[in-house]
Formats: sequence, C-alpha cells, structure tokens
Amino acid sequence: WGELISGRIGHFSVNTELYCCKRDVGINSPSQKYLDLFYLKKYVCNKQLEKMWRRSLIVLPAWLLRPLSRVNRFFCLFISSFKEHEIAINDKDSNIHNLIDKLPAHISFTDKEELKGKEILKKFGLAKDAKFVCLHVRDSGYLSRHIKHEYMGERYQYHNHRDGDIDKYVLAAEELARREYYVFRMGINVLKPLKSSNPKVIDYANSDMRSDFMDIYLGAKCNFFISQGSGMDAVSVIFHRPIAYISHVPFGNFMRKHNNNKKTLVLTKHHINKKNQQELTISEIFSTNVASAFETKEYELNNVELEENSPEEIRDLVVEMDERLNGCWIEKKEDSSLQKKFWSIYEENIKRMKLSDPIIPNQPLNGKIKSRF
Repeated sequence: WGELISGRIGHFSVNTELYCCKRDVGINSPSQKYLDLFYLKKYVCNKQLEKMWRRSLIVLPAWLLRPLSRVNRFFCLFISSFKEHEIAINDKDSNIHNLIDKLPAHISFTDKEELKGKEILKKFGLAKDAKFVCLHVRDSGYLSRHIKHEYMGERYQYHNHRDGDIDKYVLAAEELARREYYVFRMGINVLKPLKSSNPKVIDYANSDMRSDFMDIYLGAKCNFFISQGSGMDAVSVIFHRPIAYISHVPFGNFMRKHNNNKKTLVLTKHHINKKNQQELTISEIFSTNVASAFETKEYELNNVELEENSPEEIRDLVVEMDERLNGCWIEKKEDSSLQKKFWSIYEENIKRMKLSDPIIPNQPLNGKIKSRF
C-alpha cells in the first residue's frame, strides 16, 4: 500500500506515472506476487486526474489504509522487513531511468471524454485539428489562496524565486497566434490576467469554462506546453507532449522529469551576482551553491539575484520550438557546437560538485540528457 501525492498536480501526475513505469520494468518491485493498494490525501488537486488513476489503480478509502500504514511504520522501527509493505512514491519524481518516454502513459481518456474535450475546444473557437499550446507561468496565487485550508499557502513562500510575470509572455503568445496556434493560459486562482486582444490568446485560467477535466485534456492534447517547470506541465510530461521550459530554476536539476525527450527545449533564469551585477557563468552558478537551491533564501544568502528571461528571449524560444516541430528549423554548425560545449560543462560541474537529488539521498540529479538548452 501507499499514499498517492494527490494534493499537488505535479506529484499526482509524474510520481504516480513513474511508479507505474518502474513496476512495468521490475525496478524496486518485490520478487514474489504482490498487490498494489493506494489511498489519497485528504485534499485532491484535480478530480479528473483522480478519476483516471482510479481506472488504472486500486484506490481504497484512506480511513481503511492510512491507519494500517501508520501501524506498519511503527513496526518498521523494530522489524525492517515491514518496509516491504510500503509503496515508495513520496517525492520520487526523478526520471533517472529515462522511462517515461519509453513507455505509453498509464492513464487515458474514455471515448466519451474524448468527445467532451473536442466539444469544449469547439466552444473556445477551435476548428477540428486546430493547433494549440498551453502556457503556464507560476505565481503564488494557487498555493496561497486555493489550497491554504490544507497546506497553509504561506508556508510555500520559499518557492517565490520560481515565480514569473505573465506580462512577459504576451509577445510570445501573440507570435504563436500569428503562426495559427491558439494559446491557453493555464492555472487556478492566478494573480494577474493575461492581457491580449488577440482572440487566439485565451486566458483559460480566468475563463468560466475552466475545469478539472479541461486542465487534464488540454495538457494531454496540446502541440506543446510552455512552462517554468511547475506542476501543471506534468500532465504533458506523462502524455509525451514536447515542453518549452522558460525561466526554469534550479539550474542544476531542470531535467529531472523530462530529460530524455529530444524535443524539449530549456531556458533558465539569468543568475546575477548582486555585488558586481555581472551574469554568472555555468561554472559560477554551481560554485555559488545555488545550482540545486530549492529555497529563495539560498539565493539571497549567496548574493545571487534571479532575473526572468526577456519577452524577446521567450518569443525566440517558442519560435524555435514551433519550427523544430514543423521540421523547418535550420541547425547551424555553431548551434551544434555550443550545445555540446554547454552540456559538457554542465555535466562536468555536476560531477565536480558531487550533486545528488536534494530530496532522495544518493540519487543522481538527472538521467541521460537529450534535451536542448
């Protein structure tokens, strides 16, 4: 038995999918016959995702399994073999075995749900086979307002360095609209509206048609997802959709979930030395101890200021993604050379600093990296 991390959409999606992938290939699975039983946290972030996992897994009431789990953990203090009964899912969302893109998704839509999704897309103005992308820019609205009753959102202020400004993405969204894409701004309880007069740029997060169902449907069906590396993109990860990561931090482990997808593109925030206002090099980012920093105070203590990518940088990245997916991107020799140089320096620093996963002791930060910076 094990508790699904149902309170956060990123963990509810990727952690559960990774467990299913590992189970399929026999990683960390018992040698004898076994039965997986799951239960949910009190708060469930997305009812549609819950419904889909219930179709694939055996999910029993928490009042039945949680007490059993607690008693078992007590006995684990004295008898180590009792640990064999626990399914290890908590916070293990690192795709170090590069399994997600090798195996089909473990959840799917029913025929009725497929029809429902297409009908709602039509209501948004999309014709059959219209191209669309999802855009999610992280802010503190969801944690501080939407689920404060469960998590006390103020506890999550240490994540504020990951936040972004939706205004910086308007240029990219309107460029995509010019290229015949619809753009759905994702999110719940966002702090700012997406301001664009283009009818193809849809502030779905503030729409009356936003729903748990469409959150999952859009993420699973989009041509690609534009994200800062927050939980919303996890649905696209498990459904094998390309992702353009923008203003992503931490620098040292932006590849934990989707490192083996050749179509993934990545930009991180600029790291500025507060003392001289100079941008840090790759090696300097690692040397200043912020490469795997998960808390805002870690950047402050190391005199590093994070600066978002500019609207022009964001536009250029989504244009590159569009042209790569459509097969019209022209790869220059210099581009190829710089990619090799970047990843060589990046991986050398990972080894030099002996960095491992900040959540799981002694686990590597990344699997085999195929994505492009």
